Amino acid sequence: MGPLAHLQETLSRHVADDSPRVVALVAGRDEAEVMALGLQDVDRREPMRRDTIFRLSSMTKPMTAVAALILIEQGRFHLDDPVDHFLPELANRKVLKRIDGPLDDTVPASRPITVRDLLTFRMGFGMLMAPPDAFPILTAANELNLGLAPPNPAHAPAPDEWLRRLGTLPLMRHPGDTWLYHTGSAVLGVLIARASGRPFEAVLREHLFEPLGMKDTAFHVPAEKQARFATAYCVNPDSGRRDTYDAPREGQWSRPPAFQSGADGLVSTVDDYGAFARMLLEGGAVGRTRILARSSVDAMTTNQLTLQQQADGAAFLDDRGWGYGVAVATHARGAVLPGQYGWDGGLGTSWCSDPARSVLGVLLTQRMQMSPTPPALPVEFWRDAQRAFT
Repeated sequence: MGPLAHLQETLSRHVADDSPRVVALVAGRDEAEVMALGLQDVDRREPMRRDTIFRLSSMTKPMTAVAALILIEQGRFHLDDPVDHFLPELANRKVLKRIDGPLDDTVPASRPITVRDLLTFRMGFGMLMAPPDAFPILTAANELNLGLAPPNPAHAPAPDEWLRRLGTLPLMRHPGDTWLYHTGSAVLGVLIARASGRPFEAVLREHLFEPLGMKDTAFHVPAEKQARFATAYCVNPDSGRRDTYDAPREGQWSRPPAFQSGADGLVSTVDDYGAFARMLLEGGAVGRTRILARSSVDAMTTNQLTLQQQADGAAFLDDRGWGYGVAVATHARGAVLPGQYGWDGGLGTSWCSDPARSVLGVLLTQRMQMSPTPPALPVEFWRDAQRAFT
C-alpha cells in the first residue's frame, strides 16, 4: 500500500467508526491531494464535497495574526506599542491579586498591554481550564458574553460593546507574564478594525482572501452557499449520542454577526485554507504576490514563550510553544517535529505545516472536540500526511 493509499485508509477507518466526516488536503512541493469522505449532513444524506464549507473556530486565529502583521508592516502600529491609543477601554488595567479572588481585590497592572501581548496571548486575560463558574472572574466573563466558550456568533455583542464589557473586568494576570488562550485574538480583531478604520472582514478580504483566491472564507455563509455548508455536530455528555451543534440553514453562521471575531468566527473550505497555509509555507508570497514579509512569517512561526509560559499553557499547547497566532513545535513528539507549526479548531478542524520538508496538511471535520487534547484522527492524519510527501 502506497503512502497516499494508507492515508485514505486511515481517514476511511475513522469515518466508518462514526468519527467526524472529513475533507482533507495534503500537499508537498509540487503536488497536492484532496480527499472528501462521508456526509456533510447525516439526516439529509448530503455527501461531503471538496468545496464543503466548515466552521474554522480557532483556526481563525492564524489569519488574524497575519492581518495584524500586515498592518505592522504598513506602519499602522508596532509590535511593542501599547494598545491604549486605539483601545482606550483597555488602558490603566487592574489585575486580580489572585485568580480565585473577588473582582475588586486588585493591584495596578505592571505595564500597559501591547500589540505583542495580543499576538502571543500574554495580554493577561483568556480561557482557563476550569468550570465556567469556578472563579468570580469566569462567572463575570460568561455573564458578559465575552466568548470564553464554544463559538456563539449569533449572540455576541458588537465590537465596541464587547470591548467595553471586557474593560469593566480586571485582568487575570499582569501583561506579559502568562500565556492565556483565546481572548488576545478577539481583541486583535477589534484593534485591526479601529487602526484601519474599516470592518475587520474588509481588511481580511483586501489583504488575504482576494489576493489568495479564498472565495469561500468569511464570517457567515450566504443563502446561495448554504447547500455546501456542513452541519456541525457535538456529543451529548449525558447520552453519549450525536447532537446537532449548528445547522447550515438558519444556524448561527447563516447571517452576518454583530461581532466579527478574530478568535473563532470564520468559515472556510479546504482549498481556501490550503492557499493560506501555502502562502506561509512559501515565506509570505504566492507566485509574484507578496502577502507578508518573510521576516514576519519567520517571527510568526517561531516560539515566543519562555519555558514557564509554555508550562502555563500546557492544557492547550501540549508541550508546544506559541508564535503569533500559531502553535510551534519545540521538540520531537510522535509525528510532530521541531519547527512544525499550525493550530486546531474546537469544532473539529486542524492544520499543520512543516517548513523543513515543504509539507502541509489541512483536515476539516464537523464534530466538536470535547477537550483541548487533539483526538486520534488529526494526530494520525498528520503522521500519514508527512509519510505521503516525504
